Amino acid sequence: MIRKGAWIIVLGVLFMGCKAKKRTTYGNGKKGQSAKTVKTGKTQKADDGLYPLPEDTGKFVRFEISSISEYIDTFSEIAQFEMKAYGIPASITLAQGLLESGFGRGELAKKTNNHFGIKCHTGWQGDYDFHDDDERGECFRKYNHPMYSYRDHSIFLANRSRYAFLFNLPPNDYKRWAKGLKQAGYATDKRYPQKLIQLIEQHRLHKYDRAVIRKRYDKKEVVEVSQRNIYIVKKGDTLYSISRKYLVSVDELKRWNGIRGNTISIGQELTIKSTQINK
Repeated sequence: MIRKGAWIIVLGVLFMGCKAKKRTTYGNGKKGQSAKTVKTGKTQKADDGLYPLPEDTGKFVRFEISSISEYIDTFSEIAQFEMKAYGIPASITLAQGLLESGFGRGELAKKTNNHFGIKCHTGWQGDYDFHDDDERGECFRKYNHPMYSYRDHSIFLANRSRYAFLFNLPPNDYKRWAKGLKQAGYATDKRYPQKLIQLIEQHRLHKYDRAVIRKRYDKKEVVEVSQRNIYIVKKGDTLYSISRKYLVSVDELKRWNGIRGNTISIGQELTIKSTQINK
């Protein structure tokens, strides 16, 4: 859960410079959420429990971004929330958002709030629109608000096996993340890693990674425990978050418990062979 002050900031991001318009339906007109949510009053809380997503009011929120610095100011905190929830460096998320959306001013971003160029793919149940990319008239996901695009970007990377190796990298290693995204096939542009790294270093986006890491570990309490531990998976847990908690790698967790993919379930018992645990 985030503090009241942080939620006010999120609401500010939601409404800053935006003018709600009536929903425009594209494609099959299906209404869907990019992230699994549960209703809690006027907002919807994401499954990771870290911060509430805005309620889908059925209205398309149009953002008018005038500069790169305004884009960073608008979405940096959201990228940090996603880093806390999924382990993707905030610098990488911001750099991808800047590059893929033309800092929010690209045609695709304006008409779909899709800031990461994520295509429909099989099984997508949300809204969509067609846009010329590698081929003419390709299907892209459409969101009522960019925050859903940021959440879907996290889920997209976390739930696909070809990106799994990235989550074993240190959370502040943006250079290897940038190269790994190209290696895993996120983009066809040969200079994709260099473009991300240039954006990160030019605009000092790595400072947002350091801020998340500092807050996560400043108050860390380490205590001795036995050589073999049993951890029961709770709501919001991921293999990455558990690995950080026990100071082990995701690969070790999977090997100790015979896990082949990246899916775990609430109530599942995991063996942890470690001498330390963070409370």
